[in-house]
Amino acid sequence: MSGSILDVVVVGGGYSGLCASYYLKHFGLDHIVFERGKIGQSWESQRWDSFTMTTSNRLNAMPGSHYSVGNPEGFSLADEFITSLKLYAAKHQLPVSENSDVVRIEKEDPSPYFNVTVLHENEERKYFCWRILVASGTFSEMKMPSFANLVLPHVEQLHASAYRNPSQLQSGAVLVVGSGQSGCQITEELMEYERKVYLSTSPVPRIPRRYRGKDIMDWLIESKYFDIKVAEAADAATISGKEPILSGVGEGGHTISLQALARNGAVLLGSMEGADGSSTFFSDNLSDHIRFADEFSNKAKSFIERYIAQKRIVAPIHEEDNADFAGLTLPFDTPIKSLDLEKHNVNTIIWATGFREKLDYIKFPTLDAEGRPRHQNGIGAVEGFYFLGFPWLRTRKSSYLFGIKDDAGFICNEIYTTIR
Repeated sequence: MSGSILDVVVVGGGYSGLCASYYLKHFGLDHIVFERGKIGQSWESQRWDSFTMTTSNRLNAMPGSHYSVGNPEGFSLADEFITSLKLYAAKHQLPVSENSDVVRIEKEDPSPYFNVTVLHENEERKYFCWRILVASGTFSEMKMPSFANLVLPHVEQLHASAYRNPSQLQSGAVLVVGSGQSGCQITEELMEYERKVYLSTSPVPRIPRRYRGKDIMDWLIESKYFDIKVAEAADAATISGKEPILSGVGEGGHTISLQALARNGAVLLGSMEGADGSSTFFSDNLSDHIRFADEFSNKAKSFIERYIAQKRIVAPIHEEDNADFAGLTLPFDTPIKSLDLEKHNVNTIIWATGFREKLDYIKFPTLDAEGRPRHQNGIGAVEGFYFLGFPWLRTRKSSYLFGIKDDAGFICNEIYTTIR
């Protein structure tokens, strides 16, 4: 055992874990934050060189601090954001133990405390604590379809987290699978470098970057759109769905839509459903994906319009955004259902297919059958166990940094009231 019994052990030293550590220190709780790499490790190892945040620096400010790097209304690059995390941890003297991988968390009745095993520089160390806060997030393990193994071996394949820039790729066209934030932003960058891109789409919502004279995130925050609680969500699909795409690239960021990507040269495809050597196969659902994204954008704007009318706000007239036009516009009459990689000179596939949480180090039943946290508002099913940094933890905004900050304050207050 390393030292006495800690009040709290925090797993993960990213944005979530640092926010939690700030509040725990404020409450005077003896704690330690275990980070398996360096502070901001996942932001450094899983983002491409030009990766840009989609929420403004002002919104990303951490508790007790103004954003310390760049223009408050600007959108940071990944390395700038990592710098801000390191500066924050140093400024507030947060107890972060880097290169400390939590490999087991156990609790055996009738023991009142948790037993945490940490691998630090190839040495296992034991810690005891009264409370556990898992803040390792959902970017632990890459997701890729099983049929990726059926693609011709000479075709380069990499997950979006391993993509850095166009120069690392083989020459020729690129198939990007997945049209979420990563897939769309990588597609834009590849086209800027005059690479031919085939984009296999998915059902992902979108919103315009700006609306009625403001960044749309400011409207959505002001109108309480993000304050919708889990119990108030329309259905399970709302909670399990992806966050709407938009970009922080360029002055003030910009809107991304599938139609705009097609207009700029991307060849749009439906969901990828299989592969066999040089042949790849796609569902006939591209029009559904475009319609889904357009309808979501229209609903978000209608929500804001109702708020403006209700509060009698005088707001500028919305300026037309070429990437945010309504209606269904396909760049071709017949959707492509199969693509011969060799025939179309596709030498690289980028799998922008997301991540899953990896919580198998938790050795008692606080996870569901799919390995996801069982909790209510971040309070775990096992007494003394808490979660932070997971989508829809308490509200819609739990998926965003500014929501994680609020969740951290709530959960750390819960910990304080139960431990003191």
